[in-house]
Amino acid sequence: MSQDRIAQLHKFLEEDPNDPFTIYALAMEYRPTDTGKALTYYTQLLAEHERYVGTYYHAAKLYEELGQNDEAERIYKKGMLISRQEGNLHAFSELQQAYNKLMGLDYEDD
Repeated sequence: MSQDRIAQLHKFLEEDPNDPFTIYALAMEYRPTDTGKALTYYTQLLAEHERYVGTYYHAAKLYEELGQNDEAERIYKKGMLISRQEGNLHAFSELQQAYNKLMGLDYEDD
């Protein structure tokens, strides 16, 4: 995590507090070292920018890593719904694969 990059992103957020890309970038920067802050930004994105499809995979994966599988499942499902509505089949496929793996429906390794 680069403190310079974090500072720059916070500056961008001050200039445009509703820019989903900046909020997403902050979540991704904090993810490796401060999961609490990352979750705060992911939660904000999910609440205020539900059509920002990129959020769903990373937010759900983080909840999964934290052992909060019910929340991960909920976010994967919502992400699949939104990505399908948006016509983003690549995101839908990634979300579906991650969801299937979480639910024990991943048969590729059998």
